[in-house]
Amino acid sequence: MAAPCTLCLTLLVLLTTLLQLHIASAFYVQIDARGEECFFEEGKRGTRMALSFEVVQGGFLDINVDVTGPSNDPVYQVREMSGRYAFDVSQDGSYKFCFSNHKSSLTPKMVMFTIDTSQPLDTYHARLEEESLHFQLEETIKQLAQAIMAVKQEQEHMAVREKIHQSINEDINRRVVVWSFFEATILLIMTLCQFYYLRSFFKVRRTEYQGDSMA
Repeated sequence: MAAPCTLCLTLLVLLTTLLQLHIASAFYVQIDARGEECFFEEGKRGTRMALSFEVVQGGFLDINVDVTGPSNDPVYQVREMSGRYAFDVSQDGSYKFCFSNHKSSLTPKMVMFTIDTSQPLDTYHARLEEESLHFQLEETIKQLAQAIMAVKQEQEHMAVREKIHQSINEDINRRVVVWSFFEATILLIMTLCQFYYLRSFFKVRRTEYQGDSMA
């Protein structure tokens, strides 16, 4: 279960990153015969804009596309059924994206288009630095977790060693007690043996002495 959750979390982070790095606007617009529709997008120097379009309905499925900059200078002009064009923003200001159906006198056309604007490079670099900090924090957390795990394992080893040493000490103490009891028993037996030996010795000597006296 951990692997799918990790994969989902990774995909979520990746999707969030992509959404933050690019701002996409998707539209469907109907352009009447001999009509024109224009859209404006603010651009900042250092960013990158990309236009994608496709005629989905009407006539020969072609459309005139004009992109002009803040100074009304032409950036991109084409007449196609579909296409994609990306360019680096050279100056701050409002960029105009126009779709013209002037060459059609009867048929309106439905156009689908998207305008993607990447974030400024400084924001991107700032995000990279932030991700680097997050990566460093994640690595620090991993190292801390490994250190805690090592300490826990060392504590477990110490507890096992303590139990082993305690068992050895108890066994040694038990052997000392048994050996002491055995020595005390042997000493008592030897004392009794000596007592009976001396008693029998003096008894024999007394009998011999009495026999000599009677003789």
